[in-house]
Amino acid sequence: MSPVIVVADLVDGTVGKPALELLTLARRIGEPVAVVFGEGADTAVGRLGEHGATRVLAVTDPAVTDYLVAPKAEALAQIAAALDPAAVLITSSAEGKEVAARLAVKLGSGLITDAVDVAADASTTQTVFAGSFSVHASVTHGVPVITVKPNAVTPEPAPASPTVETFAVTVSESARGARIVSVEPKRASGRPELAEAAVVVSGGRGTGGNFEEVEQLADSLGAAVGASRAAVDSGWYPHSYQVGQTGKTVSPQLYIAAGISGAIQHRAGMQTSKAIVAVNKDVEAPIFALADLGVVGDLHTVLPAVAAEVARLRS
Repeated sequence: MSPVIVVADLVDGTVGKPALELLTLARRIGEPVAVVFGEGADTAVGRLGEHGATRVLAVTDPAVTDYLVAPKAEALAQIAAALDPAAVLITSSAEGKEVAARLAVKLGSGLITDAVDVAADASTTQTVFAGSFSVHASVTHGVPVITVKPNAVTPEPAPASPTVETFAVTVSESARGARIVSVEPKRASGRPELAEAAVVVSGGRGTGGNFEEVEQLADSLGAAVGASRAAVDSGWYPHSYQVGQTGKTVSPQLYIAAGISGAIQHRAGMQTSKAIVAVNKDVEAPIFALADLGVVGDLHTVLPAVAAEVARLRS
């Protein structure tokens, strides 16, 4: 079987769920080869092996992680030249898509972004126009370079026993144009990562900028907190928590939309959730058409009542 390159992003030194999803998809096409940038491959190899990685390549050259985007594309191009892979799979994040685009140019290959499924022949499925249509596409020239949205599939274990191999790369001077001069750690909230959470509680314009009730309910459920674009644009919550077409795509078991009208932009990022609960004062809010359960009411009254009941049932 041909190798399939999987870029395995680490989150705080551990393997993130999106990387395990990529490995699951890669096994349909060929033998997954995980690529880890920077330090951490030695601690990640076990987890990657549990989900089917047959090899783990560690790219530890500081130039790859000290500069933005371009060195990673060069490193992947060199790995692809050595392995002749059947495909390259990358998580569909802002950085991932830029790396993928640069890599496709270097390889002279076709590029598909934001896939939600990948078949054995490396053909893909995408959702477009805010999820209203599904598109099936294939790369017709070169090595398929594909970015996949988080929560596209459920990670499936397939134990393998890879070893860590250091892959030496050469980073050109032209790729060193934008250096990372400082890194500020994300403030720990004690909540699960938004893109990986089983339960998400999101707040929108209806919060009026007060996310206290949203956070309270999220903490009672062990959930992640999200926000609509309106809330983010108003400066009420950080952009990294935005759910939607221009934010993060989530697909939890339960999604609670509090004070969110349900604009197409937001629905594109959460409509694949297994169960959706909407809380809104406006009975005509579009979000109710998507919800499995709709509650017409003030979120500042409804959410604390639900959080209190959850706490009572758990006590």
